[in-house]
Amino acid sequence: MDEAVSEPLVFMHLLADRRGRLSALQFTFSDGDTAELAPLVEHPDFLNLVHRFPCLLADCTPEGGFADALAVTACRLISSSHIARSDKELARDYPPGVEWVAGNWYFAAPAKPSGTQAASRALAMQLVQLVADEADNREIEDVFRRDPTLSYQLLRLVNSLGVGAGRRITSFSQAIVILGRNQLRRWLNLMLFAARDGDLRSAMLLARVAVRARAMELLAYTSGLDKSLQEQAFMAGMFSLLGILFGSPIEEVLKPLAIGDAMEAAVLRREGELGSLLSMLEDAEKGRFDAVSRALDAIGVPIAEFNLAVIQASGWMLTVVQDSQGKENG
Repeated sequence: MDEAVSEPLVFMHLLADRRGRLSALQFTFSDGDTAELAPLVEHPDFLNLVHRFPCLLADCTPEGGFADALAVTACRLISSSHIARSDKELARDYPPGVEWVAGNWYFAAPAKPSGTQAASRALAMQLVQLVADEADNREIEDVFRRDPTLSYQLLRLVNSLGVGAGRRITSFSQAIVILGRNQLRRWLNLMLFAARDGDLRSAMLLARVAVRARAMELLAYTSGLDKSLQEQAFMAGMFSLLGILFGSPIEEVLKPLAIGDAMEAAVLRREGELGSLLSMLEDAEKGRFDAVSRALDAIGVPIAEFNLAVIQASGWMLTVVQDSQGKENG
């Protein structure tokens, strides 16, 4: 008897436009019975994602139930000739037919930041350390007072949460208390990656790390890890790209943060439960679906749960990126 064809694994790859701005998601999947993808394509989270942001399928001819489900979405079928790949840097010019750029070009060493940008990022790192060390709110507030960009973003975030009819939060101490330490820690890490003038890589790095961190958190939950490890999974995903962000060895970047043993094992050596999740997401980003499938078997997570986590993480990423750019959510 022939072995049943399994459900394909899914991943949403980030695509930039010719100027390096996040502009589309490429819906990719492994070999398998695409009819099994129909429930995912019909899921509200998928429909919301592809209506908020361009979603592309390259060199694909959907059939059967998958085609029927896909037909009512906003996914666009294209030829892969419209996508170039750059893993070193953006080209000065692409052939006329190229509309999108895939690849890891934004992993290149960063240009030297301006004095203001470097100071802002250094203060964000200092805040991460203070929160990790359970510092007094007054110490944290004092650092916020030294950076107008971080201050503005903090107050904007808290006021956007709707913390009471007609009530506006205007002090850092109020904002810190309302947001809470866990959410403050998460937000500060995202702000490290937020766009800086002159750093073309920032928006793409923010998008990449947001998907990775949120997907790790969701999969930690699905695999049965407790709330503390779910939060650590998110942080490990965030920390895993700090070396690329700063253009320095990850060991040096993490040294002043005094992270816990589980986080250090995951980020530096890909060890432990968190390290396995991180390796699995990295394999998914590289299209190594066989390795992802083996990892899912090892932790007892169904393919359908992984696929939904990817979609949900991609939707969360869009909100993060749009918020960092001061735009209305889609």
